[in-house]
Amino acid sequence: MNPQLETPDAAADDATAPPCVLSFNVSEPTGAAGLAADQATAAAMGAHLLPVVTGVLVRDTAESFDIHPLDDELVVEQARAVLEDITIQGWKVGFLGSAETVAAVAEVLSDYPDLPLVTYLGATPWLDDEQQVSYHDALRELVLPQTQVLVGSHAALTEFLLPEWDNSRPASPRELANAAHQSGAAHVLVTGIVVPNQHVDNVLAGPQGPITGEKFERFEASFIGAGETLSGALAALLAEGLPLHEAVGEALTFLDQSLDAGFQPGMGQIIPDRYFWALPPEDEMGDDSPGGSGPAGSEPDAEGNTSSPPSRRMH
Repeated sequence: MNPQLETPDAAADDATAPPCVLSFNVSEPTGAAGLAADQATAAAMGAHLLPVVTGVLVRDTAESFDIHPLDDELVVEQARAVLEDITIQGWKVGFLGSAETVAAVAEVLSDYPDLPLVTYLGATPWLDDEQQVSYHDALRELVLPQTQVLVGSHAALTEFLLPEWDNSRPASPRELANAAHQSGAAHVLVTGIVVPNQHVDNVLAGPQGPITGEKFERFEASFIGAGETLSGALAALLAEGLPLHEAVGEALTFLDQSLDAGFQPGMGQIIPDRYFWALPPEDEMGDDSPGGSGPAGSEPDAEGNTSSPPSRRMH
């Protein structure tokens, strides 16, 4: 519809429509990570996701087997088509497939410099050493200068931002933020910083130092899709117009609750439950509810089976 021909009712509908976030990411079949994770997280946060496929990752909940990147021109064609039709309020960048696609996506991003961009740096075990170096070089040179928040685990960000780090102590969030700032990124959100008493710290930092963050009790479990959940939630909240420190706080709380309600559908890692809020209250769940026994819900029996989750409320 031509915006100049909209009726007053249509304009009112636009005012209450969910913010739209365009995500560049891979498709993968477990639903734990990639675009499926972005889709579920955006919906849970009240945003609408525009998923642009950058490749197909072949994996299960235990390991990744292969990656099939899409041609960079096809990735751009997807993005341009929807951008000519829909006004977006924010971006998320996940895994882009190849250095060539990084360059192509960066060009698209550069046409919308005022929109908040969250870039997620996850592990890429499917890339060989040469591919990983070229991919990371392209990401640093072309995408980081446009990034408002770079999200990643402490280990991943240290390897990416400070590859020559040889100090006996871990790099601090401020040191990581300074390295990111040198490449143009405004902030880093560093997750999984090990601290005493079985807790982990998650810190938003800029070149001047830490800004905000949350400590959470460490889960004795292995998750897939946690970083996608956090970065997706942050992208949605920034698209809604929340100030950065508030968006980070809400995104971290959402991640913690998603992990606490996580479930294990296969024989591998646990998947965060981004729809934990749809579960009935604990007093309606009965004795076999997943609420009190950790993120996996219930302990597996001798045959590796877990109890079924309770029915969800419909909204």
